Amino acid sequence: MELGSRDAFARMGTLGIEEEFYVVDADGRPTSGIDDLVYGRDPPAEVPEGFDHELFKCTIEAQTELIEDPSNAADALSTVREALVDHAAADGYRIAAAGLHPAAKWRELEHAEKPRYRAQLDRIQYPQHRNTTAGLHVHVGVDDADKAVWIANRLRWHCPILLALSANSPFWNGFDTGLASARAKIFENLPNTGVPSAFDDFDAFNAFERRMVETDSISDRGELWFDVRPHTGHGTVEVRAPDAQRDPAVTLAMVEYVHALVVDYAERYADGESAPTLRRELLDENKWRAIRHGHDASFVARDGEETVPLGEVVADECDRLGISGIRDVYEAESGAERQRRLREESGLDALCEDLVLSP
Repeated sequence: MELGSRDAFARMGTLGIEEEFYVVDADGRPTSGIDDLVYGRDPPAEVPEGFDHELFKCTIEAQTELIEDPSNAADALSTVREALVDHAAADGYRIAAAGLHPAAKWRELEHAEKPRYRAQLDRIQYPQHRNTTAGLHVHVGVDDADKAVWIANRLRWHCPILLALSANSPFWNGFDTGLASARAKIFENLPNTGVPSAFDDFDAFNAFERRMVETDSISDRGELWFDVRPHTGHGTVEVRAPDAQRDPAVTLAMVEYVHALVVDYAERYADGESAPTLRRELLDENKWRAIRHGHDASFVARDGEETVPLGEVVADECDRLGISGIRDVYEAESGAERQRRLREESGLDALCEDLVLSP
């Protein structure tokens, strides 16, 4: 039974970026039968660990190596993306990105045959069978286990902000859901997802993780799919809230924001700042607002008394943390708005083409 330990939390401020993509055919439609792409050839030299299926054969994950210096994030991301696009092209496939692919119909697509995913399908059934989602996960190293849990508790308020900014999945199974991020709602139907409860310290989180494995609620710690969690293997705080993105600039803006938040909260932890008391139900309400409204969302403030529009949150956070990427994302057309506009103006074919990563 593989469980983490305090010893994993040894480095502060390192980065890791995981992106989930869709493998598509020449017409930009999700495809099956891609085992050779993942298992049939050696991985490219730039990504020695290779790529792996997600739940469906048409979904694939690419991750950067450990990024020591956050200023190298753009280069690291570009290296992995270009390697994946080239690797897929060798077998005649293309790579597309969105929180949900607008042409993906889960009943018509093959699930991966990896034993881990087969076990999940057997245990979870319908919610996992239809889980055609693709997300962005950001890891930031933290040098103390209790600090990591403390930071993860506080990042819960920020996860709906990240989701609203990244909302990029209005279409699911061929229809317009009316949501900005249908991915988040579909994924939330799985167990052990959404905004987690706060944990008192690392011992409390570790005991929970151990209990979930020992009671066969999950097969391994990776099946705690919360929007934010301490990763007890990598020694990071992992944020899993955003939709996947075609535009690397949006991905990098999310990465910049998450990294700045973790570093800021690490400094506050050292100062002994007291914990906020916003109820989890209000955090859930904020997530719903992000799912439904995207860039047009407003949120219950951290004091639980007022609501604050996303634009005001973005302005305050950029000024407070000295960042700019999320301001650019907010001021631009959102991913959900862009998808709806392209489908309305030019049709599904044009939308599918727009989601394909450039070679």
